[in-house]
Amino acid sequence: MPKRTGAGALLAVTVTGLAVALAGPAAAAQKAPGFLAAKDLPPHPSSSWTAGKVTGGIPDDVDGDTCLRALPGHEYTWHRDFRTDLDTGARQITVVLPDTRSAKQLTSWLNKDIKSCPARIEQQDPDVEAVGKDFGKLVVEEGAHVYGVHTETSYGASDVRLLSVGRDGRTVTVVNWGQMGDLEGAPVKAFEKTTVKAVNKLH
Repeated sequence: MPKRTGAGALLAVTVTGLAVALAGPAAAAQKAPGFLAAKDLPPHPSSSWTAGKVTGGIPDDVDGDTCLRALPGHEYTWHRDFRTDLDTGARQITVVLPDTRSAKQLTSWLNKDIKSCPARIEQQDPDVEAVGKDFGKLVVEEGAHVYGVHTETSYGASDVRLLSVGRDGRTVTVVNWGQMGDLEGAPVKAFEKTTVKAVNKLH
């Protein structure tokens, strides 16, 4: 079985130039928006999903995700991790911004980050080929957008990610699903349904 590569790491999330040490306590002081449940994730053919707790702040295992550079260590940020017994995992990160204008700006930055991500991956590691695909917009609240990113190394390791960015008012959520494989085998339609549920639960 091919090994996972750093460039294709499925669930790393970046924080750029922002302190995250205070994010957890601040977020904990305010009620978190609604989050996905394990049953909301795309069904896995041979393993059930397990959901972690909704936790204040950016995840501790930040590892420089070039696809989500704009994701801030904002004081009102929460995340939830999901896992299966095999190689498939997911994460939802939700940020409550001070106002709608700020939320629109973050949504725009995140969409640009994901679209331009494959080119940066290849620039950072010449042994990796990266391909992105835009699966389009979804009609839910203020809108959502779904993307796919496939990475393959020169020695054959292959990873696929599905990412979505959605907004409801001043709240922005990112859903990140990944496993070993390619875009052809990714559950795009099911992930779109997951994204719709994620945005609808932000109320």
